Amino acid sequence: MNKYLERIYNGIVKENPTFILILGMCPTLAVTTSVSNAFGMGVSTMAVLILSNFLISLLRNVIPDKVRIPAYIVIIASLVTVVELLMKAYVRSLSNSLGLYIPLIVVNCIILGRAEAYAAKSTPLLSICDGIGMGCGFTIALSLIGACREVIGNGTLLGHTVMPSSYVPVAIFTKAPGAFIVLGTLIAILNALNIKNNSSKKVERCDGDCCHCSISCSPEKKEA
Repeated sequence: MNKYLERIYNGIVKENPTFILILGMCPTLAVTTSVSNAFGMGVSTMAVLILSNFLISLLRNVIPDKVRIPAYIVIIASLVTVVELLMKAYVRSLSNSLGLYIPLIVVNCIILGRAEAYAAKSTPLLSICDGIGMGCGFTIALSLIGACREVIGNGTLLGHTVMPSSYVPVAIFTKAPGAFIVLGTLIAILNALNIKNNSSKKVERCDGDCCHCSISCSPEKKEA
């Protein structure tokens, strides 16, 4: 895998900002009441992320080190303003649904974090790929959480009824506690899968089920 595809893959899987790095929790918990809202927020954030990474990478040798953070914020805020105006012009219903969370993209720690940790030290093309990867990872995570909350909380998906008429919606999933429950459950599942995969590589014949395993992972016991 070349370095450009690797940056995209890492952002989606290995360094997923929501499930792995646990960043951007404010929009993750607030706007994922439906798939459409979650996807809209993810795509908006991805657009800002890609463009800010590109511009900051281009200007990294021009921006004085002492004022780099204020400079990054000015660039990000300008891009967010453009995205907000475009959404109000062409997707007004989505803009109204997301409300204040579009301007708050300015302070999303994913964007400023990638600017400081990656774009300021890398070439423009690699920075764009990093933005695509992180943006896609964020969008996928938000959409997955939004789908779970919408189906369980309303019995619908993208506004269409998908549950039988006898299904009673669990209203808590449309509220803040439901967001925490879904996010925590998904992170726990992914962590469990990761632990199983890692243990299988480290210990011969290990199936990852530590509770019912008779093989010792202790170096002292293995040496004995």
